[in-house]
Amino acid sequence: MEGFSIHAVCSAEQVPCKLRCDVEALQFTAPLPVSRPDALVLFSRGDWRCFSADTVIDVQVTGGEGGPRTLGTLTPKSKCLYWERGVGENWEDWETLRLPVQGRLLGKGPVPGSEDPQTTLCKTEKTPKLSAPQLQPPHPLAPAVKESHGKRKRGLRVKEEEEVGGGDEENACPNSPPSSKRTTPQRRVKPTARGSQTRLFEPAQGSGKSGGPRASTAPAGTGGTPSGRWGQALCSIGGQTALLIGGQGSRMQFCKDPMWKLHTETCSWVAAETIAAAGPTPECRIGHTATFDPETERIYVFGGSENKKWFNDVHILDTKTWRWSTVEAMGKVPPLAYHSTSLFRGELFVFGGVFPMPHPEPDGCSDSLYIFDPQHEIWYRPIVLGEGPAARSGHSACLIQRKLYVFGGWDTPVCFNDMHTLDLGLMEFSRVDVSGAPPSPRSWHACAALSDSSFVIQGGYDGSVALKDSFIFSTVTNSWTALLHPILSALPRAGHSMVTLTTAAEEEEERSEDWRPEPRPHTLLIFGGGDNEGGFYSDTMTLKIDEVLDQ
Repeated sequence: MEGFSIHAVCSAEQVPCKLRCDVEALQFTAPLPVSRPDALVLFSRGDWRCFSADTVIDVQVTGGEGGPRTLGTLTPKSKCLYWERGVGENWEDWETLRLPVQGRLLGKGPVPGSEDPQTTLCKTEKTPKLSAPQLQPPHPLAPAVKESHGKRKRGLRVKEEEEVGGGDEENACPNSPPSSKRTTPQRRVKPTARGSQTRLFEPAQGSGKSGGPRASTAPAGTGGTPSGRWGQALCSIGGQTALLIGGQGSRMQFCKDPMWKLHTETCSWVAAETIAAAGPTPECRIGHTATFDPETERIYVFGGSENKKWFNDVHILDTKTWRWSTVEAMGKVPPLAYHSTSLFRGELFVFGGVFPMPHPEPDGCSDSLYIFDPQHEIWYRPIVLGEGPAARSGHSACLIQRKLYVFGGWDTPVCFNDMHTLDLGLMEFSRVDVSGAPPSPRSWHACAALSDSSFVIQGGYDGSVALKDSFIFSTVTNSWTALLHPILSALPRAGHSMVTLTTAAEEEEERSEDWRPEPRPHTLLIFGGGDNEGGFYSDTMTLKIDEVLDQ
């Protein structure tokens, strides 16, 4: 066991602290600080081969009522654990951090640190009286970044991904019918002109209306509307504005009007030419994501593809100055499209997606989680526990409280309708056992949170046809309920966008409640998509969430 140790961190200002080892009891311990931390990071150093192959180390707190409480486990494959106190969770009665070893110790020899006096998890570095063995330098696997100024990190080393070669073809559009020679749905097709079947849902002359249904329509004479498209990114900026970026339309051509700004109260669109944003704008693309951070008032555009070109770049739009900039981030992330991106505590969580493989292999789907830290401009892969979703693209990921719900997606020839959650406090995946009739397998559907305990999915593509049904999922009961709404079920659509809107007053009120990840939404905004028969929509619909929940 020589050279093996376990360390803990409970503050961004604290250096890792080595736990005391009791060889006889085969456990590691440390008293908790008087001021209980909000989070703990524990990791091992050294060779696990000093233990038997089936060894795990439980992470427990003791001293409270009801006996020890287990926070998680350390294993040879999961050598780091992040734990965060939940909302309203009280653990003031707990006194000791205890890590009993469940396994056998092989060989003999002292454990470094076993002779040390008991170590306390101190909050700061102001401990000059502690002896040298008790304080260790930062973990060598931790990313070398600038001072975090008190920001808590999920642990977490930068793990560089192997570089992936460029692909020869692009992920297929769901609006292209499969070739008769294929026996299973494919993600890659070559663009084909289908002029006789292509339907463009453009506004009628002077009417300001698109070909699809709507709850509210853009008035005439307000600068027109975007052309019909799918695979775009639509991002809500506060309560009164949304930004549309990219997309692909008729005959699989990339839209020549790639960027629009929407005033959500009047449902009026303004073309990019009149926005006059400074700096280098992103190239036109599909399958990318656009994510708004209300704290910094910035939009982050990541990934996507354009014909044979794939992207892993990050573009930032500062909505206060209306200026674009690009990021040359440290760390590696592969080019991805049709992934999901979620914002949690100022960081972007990117899961899944499709990436190019070298010829002649087909494009592959990812089951990896990447995190982008805008403050330090760095990509890293966190250590994630549990059994995560299979590799997929075109799925949805909805953040409810501190849990990320991943649903559906596609990895040829399979379409999924399973549900997994990622606990962003524990950094642990788990499969959700749902009740009620679940949605059929699908990808390229739309998804949005309706409340602190529910979200909706709508439409999508099942590998053959576009869908028009809708479902609400309750995170309290883990149950699916079919949603029957005349607007949502009017036409089949896939590759469309759905975002939620809030009012400015609600935003200020909700931001004062720091436990809530996002302001409470009141309106659903839906735009675009396609019908998988060559038709693309340019309609804009707004629906009151209260009316949706009353269905």
